[in-house]
Amino acid sequence: MIYPSIDKLLNIVDSKYELVHIAARRSKEMSKLNHYQMTEGEYKCKKNIGRALEEVEAGLLKITKQSH
Repeated sequence: MIYPSIDKLLNIVDSKYELVHIAARRSKEMSKLNHYQMTEGEYKCKKNIGRALEEVEAGLLKITKQSH
């Protein structure tokens, strides 16, 4: 089973494409800056991409909608 659940994440983010974009950007930021919003023990995932998704689920990332 994948954690966090895609169903839970799609209640927070409008689309899978937006979710991928957010997670990828946050993952790269984690790698580059070595900045995490939770302690090491709070994450269930070991990889940054999973940790980024956990931060989305926890509401630690501010997701704003841009109008075009």
